Amino acid sequence: MSLKRVHVAVGVILNKDNQVLLALRPEHAHQGGRWEFPGGKVEPDENVQQALYRELREELGITPLKSRSLIEIQHDYADKSVLLDVWWVDVFDGKPIGCEGQPLRWATAKELDDYQFPEANQAIIESVQQALLG
Repeated sequence: MSLKRVHVAVGVILNKDNQVLLALRPEHAHQGGRWEFPGGKVEPDENVQQALYRELREELGITPLKSRSLIEIQHDYADKSVLLDVWWVDVFDGKPIGCEGQPLRWATAKELDDYQFPEANQAIIESVQQALLG
């Protein structure tokens, strides 16, 4: 049986203090109750950057002004397969808020180890820590 692959645009959003923005996934969602880097599904009529910018406006109320590619991850869960297209977002307009009622937190790269993330996010955490901590 082949798992359906979901293409997801993910933003690693940095503030001026090099802290990373985390959002808590709703309990009813896949991997619910875990922290994540914000983003969402790439729709058939959009490219990754369009999807990322749309999702960050919808979820956080911010408008990204600049982004650059960080990492691409393919991960298979028991029930679905994901392709995470991950981008740094360190220049944006607005102040992030949980537009969908989701709790948000700013965390240092070192503090990322203290949060429970979906398995697929481990490579993102390692990339962020390597880039920010050396």
